Amino acid sequence: MGLIYLDNNATTQPAPEVVEAMLPFLRDRYANPSSLYHAAQQVRFAVECAREQVAALVNAKPRRIVFTSGGTESNHLAIRGLLAARPEKHHLITTAVEHDSVLRLCDQLQREGYDVTRLGVDRQGRLDLEQLKAAITPQTALLSVMHANNETGVVFPIERIGEIARERGIALHVDAAQTAGKIPIDVTRMPVDLLSFAAHKLHGPKGVGALYMGPGVRLRAQLFGGHQEHGLRAGTENVPGIVGFGRAAELAARYLPEEGTRLRELRDRLEAGILDRVSYARRLGDPDNRLPNTTCIGFASLEAEAILILLSQQGICASSGSACSSGSLEPSHVLTAMGIDRALIHGAIRLSLSRFNTVEEIDRFLATLPALLRRLEPLAPRPAP
Repeated sequence: MGLIYLDNNATTQPAPEVVEAMLPFLRDRYANPSSLYHAAQQVRFAVECAREQVAALVNAKPRRIVFTSGGTESNHLAIRGLLAARPEKHHLITTAVEHDSVLRLCDQLQREGYDVTRLGVDRQGRLDLEQLKAAITPQTALLSVMHANNETGVVFPIERIGEIARERGIALHVDAAQTAGKIPIDVTRMPVDLLSFAAHKLHGPKGVGALYMGPGVRLRAQLFGGHQEHGLRAGTENVPGIVGFGRAAELAARYLPEEGTRLRELRDRLEAGILDRVSYARRLGDPDNRLPNTTCIGFASLEAEAILILLSQQGICASSGSACSSGSLEPSHVLTAMGIDRALIHGAIRLSLSRFNTVEEIDRFLATLPALLRRLEPLAPRPAP
C-alpha cells in the first residue's frame, strides 16, 4: 500500500512540473543572475519571469515581490524591517496563536525593549476585534496577524482587521503561508501592507519564500552585502528554488477554483468519518471560517504522539501541530490559547490535505483508524468518554 500523506500544512509534495522546471537551473543554467554576460542574463530573465508568476498568485505587481529563503525569513524581514524603519514607535500587536516564527521573534523583540500585545482567541479560535481596537496605542507601529492558523485552519477576517489598522494609521503584516494557493488572495482588495508566504506550502520547493510589500511601505534590510532583491535581501538568489516557486504559483492559480471545492468535500468526508466512528473525538476550531483542506481533531484522554506513531506504522503521515514545534512535549500553544480541555489538547492531531490526496486514501484512513485507537484506549489515564 502506498504512503498516505495528510500533513500538507507542514509541507507539500513538489509537483512534477515544478521539479522539471527547476532541473535546467541545477544542471546547465547555473550562472549568477547578477553577472552581465549573456548566460547570466538568461538566468536573470528566468528569475524575473518567476517573480511575475508569484506576483500573479496574489494579484500584485512584480516589483512588489521580494524573494527570501522561506516563510520565516519573510516574516522577520516584514516585522523587523518595518520596526527599523519606524524607530520612533515601540509597540506591536500580534495574536497568541501565531506561528512560532512570529511568536519567538516577538519574544526576542520584547527582550530588546519593544512592547508586544498578544491578542487572545475564543474557544473556536476566533479573534475579538474589539480587543484589537482597544490594544492600539499612539506607539503602535505594526499589527502582525496570520491569515489562517496552521493547526486548526481557522481563517481570520483580514479585511476587517485591515480596515481597523488603516483607520488607526498602523501597518498590517499578514502571514499567508497557509492560505496562498489554497484560498483566493488579492492584495489590491485586501487592506494589507506586507504579506509573506512560502513555496513549499503550495507544491513548490523548500528554501524559498516571498514577501509582498504594498505601495508606500518602507523597510530596512536585515541582510547586508549585495544589491539583490531591491537592496532588501542581500545574497545570490536561489535560482532553482525561485523558478520552482514561480511554476508552483502558476499551477496553484490554475487549480485553485476547482481544488477549493474538491478539498472541502474531501475534508468533510474525512472529518465526518472520524466523528461517526469515534464517539470521544471532537472537532476543534471554527467549523465555518477555516481552510478547505484542514481539520483538527481531539481524541479525549489519548496521546497524540502515540496515535501518530501507530498511523506512521500503517504508512499514514499526520501531525500533532505545526512542524516547527511537533518535536516538543509542550501542549499546543494554539489549543491552549483557545481554552481547550487538556485531555483533548494532548490527544489532538491535525490532518491537512492537498490536490494529490484522493477519496480512496481517505477511506483507507477511516478504515484503519478505529482499530489503532482501540489499542491505545486501555492505556488512557482514564476511560475515554
